[in-house]
Amino acid sequence: MAKTQDFTAMMKDMMGAFPVDTSAFEGAFKSQASLGEKLSGVYLEAADKSAEITSKWTKDTISKMGEMTKAKTEPADYAKAMTDFASSYAEMSAEHMAAFAEIAKKVQSETVELMMAAGKDMSEEASATIQKATKDATAAAKKAAAK
Repeated sequence: MAKTQDFTAMMKDMMGAFPVDTSAFEGAFKSQASLGEKLSGVYLEAADKSAEITSKWTKDTISKMGEMTKAKTEPADYAKAMTDFASSYAEMSAEHMAAFAEIAKKVQSETVELMMAAGKDMSEEASATIQKATKDATAAAKKAAAK
């Protein structure tokens, strides 16, 4: 009776001849996690500053509305109070929108810097991994040819 070939042993031999270095995957994961942490820090800082600006804007608006809602003796004083409020609110809006724009500009520049650094790091890691894989594959091929 014919004996079946043991494919398990053959697969083990084949996989052993071409070892997989998992350190490259681990390095990529660590790099990705580090990038995510740095980007999260940038975005959380921006959210915190945005919340501060929004809170200040709200408080400023409420304080200006307090002046507008006070009782007046002359009807023309109401129109003047409304005009003063509208004028000060427009000025506050411009200041606060400029502050939001500064935050957005800072987030954009920090994100670009992080992405450029990450791209450089990934390129260097990929190059090193490819060189190591080529060396390992060449050694494995020579070893297999020598058998």
